[in-house]
Amino acid sequence: MKFESTNSRYEALLKNIQNYFDNTEESIHKARNEIKIIRFENEDFAVKSFKIPNLINKIVYTFFKPSKAKKSYENSVKISDFVPKPIGYIEFERFGLIGESYFISENFNYDFTIREPLVDKDFLQKEAVFKAFAEFTFKLHEEDIFHLDYSPGNILIKKEHKSYIFKIVDINRMEFRPLSLNERLRNFSKLWAKDDDLKFIIKEYCKLMNCDEESSIMIALKYSQSHKDKKNAKKRLKGKKVVD
Repeated sequence: MKFESTNSRYEALLKNIQNYFDNTEESIHKARNEIKIIRFENEDFAVKSFKIPNLINKIVYTFFKPSKAKKSYENSVKISDFVPKPIGYIEFERFGLIGESYFISENFNYDFTIREPLVDKDFLQKEAVFKAFAEFTFKLHEEDIFHLDYSPGNILIKKEHKSYIFKIVDINRMEFRPLSLNERLRNFSKLWAKDDDLKFIIKEYCKLMNCDEESSIMIALKYSQSHKDKKNAKKRLKGKKVVD
């Protein structure tokens, strides 16, 4: 067993996380990994259970690379202003190799993700959300934070009075380094945004970046379309419905 926490009072939660997780029905996401909301000492926590790796990855994550749970925790601590408050991570071993692993954070009670204003043309205060999103992304980039899966479901938003609070999740895949303008603009490509929405976001971003608006929009649109084409090509091969 390996674990680390931001506060020793959470050790009881970490060491018994398997029981808490198995006996909790409030699952908010279930695919390759699963996320449940767990109550502990009158607090709610989001607990992500990572799929047990295959044999090769078990060896890799045991001896050569940090596990996804550990990476999520370390990245969260590093960029704590941009994520739900990190609590800890824990790994359990089977026959000397990593088995189950969990990452625990506070439960951020968000109101919606960036997906809703991107999809719903009648979303209230859409432009205000997009402007705040451009500002949030600019702050990320200025802190040399490059989220490699900057997609709609990973960008949580809570409305507070007349402003918006943003938090990013699914952060085990990140890079920390100064970003070129092209890399910054490419970071918007996984939003699957309509061209008009993306143009608005990039215009707001350019006001902060003090970059050329017209050329930046062209670059961002090119990356966005390239991502859509690539994903749709894979869907065609699998016989799935193509999305514009």
